[in-house]
Amino acid sequence: MTRAPLLIALAALAAAAPGCGGEDRAGGDTGGGERLTVYAASSLREVLPAVDPGPRYSFASSGTLETQIRRGAPADVFLSAATDQPAALHDAGRCGEPVAFATNRLVLAVPRDGRVDGLDDLRAGGLRVAIGAEGVPAGDYARELLARLGAQDVLSANRVSEEPSVAGVAAKVAFGSADAGFVYATDARAAGDRVRAVPLPRDVPARYALCVVRDGPAARAFVAAVTSEAGRAVLREHGFGVP
Repeated sequence: MTRAPLLIALAALAAAAPGCGGEDRAGGDTGGGERLTVYAASSLREVLPAVDPGPRYSFASSGTLETQIRRGAPADVFLSAATDQPAALHDAGRCGEPVAFATNRLVLAVPRDGRVDGLDDLRAGGLRVAIGAEGVPAGDYARELLARLGAQDVLSANRVSEEPSVAGVAAKVAFGSADAGFVYATDARAAGDRVRAVPLPRDVPARYALCVVRDGPAARAFVAAVTSEAGRAVLREHGFGVP
């Protein structure tokens, strides 16, 4: 993807715009002439259409999507950047048994020519820091990491922008509206040459899980595609780990 379309995509996905594709693939048709609807964490916006371009995709924060599904949103399959949301929906009888399918890791994303090289620079204060809002898995993982490091002052010492999705954090950094942001390694990679990924001193692994909300042949075929060897290979190609 060239730079301009990439940045346009980042901005659009920060607002959780739904994606689309052809209808004749594994997940494309529910069997009743309706297109499969997949709700997925925004960090999956690049990889899922590469696994199966058929479904109608809606990308947003996992917490936002969980709330929408609880309220009756017409999702067939839900893929989350954390295990909590599918587990909660399953416990509430709103989806099937959760299945782990991918992992990710946090990095500090900074503008390519930015002045931040690590958490120590953020602790000095006076910078613009983007982080996922509470309930956004990437933001929750980042706060957990800062707590483990005793570095919560990174948030209090800077001007913090809390974003509704990790895509929003990545867009802030890519457009230069933030000096640093906590994102997944895959988001930094997808942002291309506008963003530099700075490793963090401790890893808090992000564990992804999915569940079927409305069972049917197409939903099961989509899950099979994601968890197949071919699907796992695509996940790896996009920088994800697999269980």
